[in-house]
Amino acid sequence: MEATLPRDVTPLHGEPRAEAPVDAADPVDGSNAPQTVARDTSDRAPDSIRPSAWATPATRPLRQAVGRFMRGAGRHLATVGIALVAILIAASTWQHYVTAPWTRNGTVRVQVANVAPQVAGKIVELRVADNQFVHKGDVLYVIDPFDFEVAVRVGKALVDQRAADLVVKQAEFDRRQHLSDLATTPEEQQIYAGNAAQAKAAYEAAAHQLAQAELNLKRTSVVSPVDGYVTNLLLRAGDYAVTGVSNVSVIDSNSFWIDGYFEETKMARVCIGDRAEAQLIGYPKPILGHVKTVTRGVSVSNAAVGTQGLPNVDPIYTWVRLAQRVPVRLAIDTVPPDVPLVSGMTATVTIRQPSASEGQTWLDRFRANFVDPVSDLFGAGRPPRPDCLQATSQQRPEVDVLPYAREPAAVPPAEKIAPGLTPGIDASPRLP
Repeated sequence: MEATLPRDVTPLHGEPRAEAPVDAADPVDGSNAPQTVARDTSDRAPDSIRPSAWATPATRPLRQAVGRFMRGAGRHLATVGIALVAILIAASTWQHYVTAPWTRNGTVRVQVANVAPQVAGKIVELRVADNQFVHKGDVLYVIDPFDFEVAVRVGKALVDQRAADLVVKQAEFDRRQHLSDLATTPEEQQIYAGNAAQAKAAYEAAAHQLAQAELNLKRTSVVSPVDGYVTNLLLRAGDYAVTGVSNVSVIDSNSFWIDGYFEETKMARVCIGDRAEAQLIGYPKPILGHVKTVTRGVSVSNAAVGTQGLPNVDPIYTWVRLAQRVPVRLAIDTVPPDVPLVSGMTATVTIRQPSASEGQTWLDRFRANFVDPVSDLFGAGRPPRPDCLQATSQQRPEVDVLPYAREPAAVPPAEKIAPGLTPGIDASPRLP
């Protein structure tokens, strides 16, 4: 018995439709032939879903094209955005490293007081240690005062002698002045007047010598001229101090400053009074200050005088020319509490130019930070600020003066030193 597919079964898509086999034994009239069933074999959908089914094949290519366009546009926009970010980063880097006034070549500087004795002698007492902080007027060491004390005593004795001689000769001269021509002569009066003048000069010289001896005795105690730190102390008790030879160095703690050596290509943006920051190596917090002065001269090798007084010009000229560095002095305003100042330390110095950021818009700040550096790259940057270095001529120099005697001490009258030697004609003199 042959197995046949039912006639109402729809074949799979792509398979050939199966035809029913024709039996040869069947009659020609086909009475036994199976009844043919009329089926709708078309692909048309029902009326309820026909519009959407018709629209899907038409809109699918459009959607695919739009999707491809958006993906392509997104990739291009991402590329453009990355390029813009790279340009901004490059402009900012160019401004920071090339056009902005900053340098890694900064050094902490300080004034050092080289203390030298004004008298010579053996050091008998050393009152300071290395790296010790001392105040102005503190005794550093003491020179043997014996010789100078003897000189003071001798000077006092000599002053007493000269004062007594002056008082007596001045009295003799005064008496001769009141005598008549019968008791004295003009020649005798001249002699006594000369003796009195000579005695006065000798007394004044002795008084000045005494003042010098007392000053030398005072100088045996060598004191610090400034507030600061004793550094590199190699002195010890028993050493001999030589007049005018420095043997103690005291760092003035109130005189620290910072020297920044800027390239000449950045000097157009450095002005006196600009804010400055100095970052010491090893310390995160910066030192704040301002530009005080700018050096007006740097040594030039070609300015050296050669033989016969002619200029000595170097014939070698390299293709790569390094920018000259100009020293800029920064005054220190604020030092963080955990940052020590040590002369010779290295610092990165950055000049902060004055800006009116309160009145600037974001467009102005964008132009100042990104557009102007690019313009500087092509030689069309902003012109330098006028009169940047003129403030120096308007400042009066600071005068540092130590107290000293401008005039010698006044000579006291001889009568105060030797009183009672000339009480009068009727009274006997009394020894002081």
